[in-house]
Amino acid sequence: MSATTTTGAIGQVVPVQRGGAVQALRDSWVVAKRNLRRMTRIPEIVVFGMLQPVMFVLLFTYVMGGAITIPGAPSNADTYKQYLMAGIFAQTVTFAVAGASAGIAEDMTKGLVDRFRSLPMARSAVLVGRTIADLVQSAMTLVVLGLVAFIIGWRIHNGVLKALGAFGLLLLLGYAFSWIGALIGLSVRSPEAATSAGLVWLFPLTFVSNAFVPVSSMPGWLQPVAYWNPFSASVQAARQLFGNLLPPPAPQATAWPMVHAVWVSVGWSLLIMALFSWLSVRKYRSAVG
Repeated sequence: MSATTTTGAIGQVVPVQRGGAVQALRDSWVVAKRNLRRMTRIPEIVVFGMLQPVMFVLLFTYVMGGAITIPGAPSNADTYKQYLMAGIFAQTVTFAVAGASAGIAEDMTKGLVDRFRSLPMARSAVLVGRTIADLVQSAMTLVVLGLVAFIIGWRIHNGVLKALGAFGLLLLLGYAFSWIGALIGLSVRSPEAATSAGLVWLFPLTFVSNAFVPVSSMPGWLQPVAYWNPFSASVQAARQLFGNLLPPPAPQATAWPMVHAVWVSVGWSLLIMALFSWLSVRKYRSAVG
């Protein structure tokens, strides 16, 4: 545990404790509440964040869904709708990376982080608080998106508890990816660059996966990449828990990450979180001195 000092009422130098797990959690929650309050004061951030995934659902369901056929699966819009939603849920929580990148980059450029640094608070609190706030926003977006999906005909078939487990896995993936966003936000010079850098790598990650079409429809050399994609594992795990897997004789994924998708999803998320949280805190410490 380290300490800093402050001047008391009669001029004494009083040590102020700085560090420790409990203090770090308390500081992180303070920063998270600050970011959540900011969302309520600028509701456009939340509203437009919810509109984008709803737009994806409607476009894929009613515009492109009728043109996408899955070999061996019943050729109707409802089949693809059930298959699609886990991919849209996963895409939604991972695309929150752009918001995390831009938010941290904005705090850095406006000097807010320097003001935080002058306070006796844990160094990791700024990043943990930001990622917790993004997690809360992602959870709110999933609730709205789930209601929209239910209205247009999507259903869960394995019970409420497994469905909650699926949403938990998706939020874990989103939280892990928010640490990638944190690292990006600390590594660029402007919020605009952070937004672009936070999205450009997500498009190939989400489309070279099983989110929108079966991996078996891809070229043979690309299929192992898609099967071992962390995004694919979370989507497959969510489909299993929701009961939205394609029925035979549609192609069934037999690759190891797909057969053990729930555990692979948890493993990938924890690995990404551990690696990028460490890199982000290290980058933050070097950035603020």
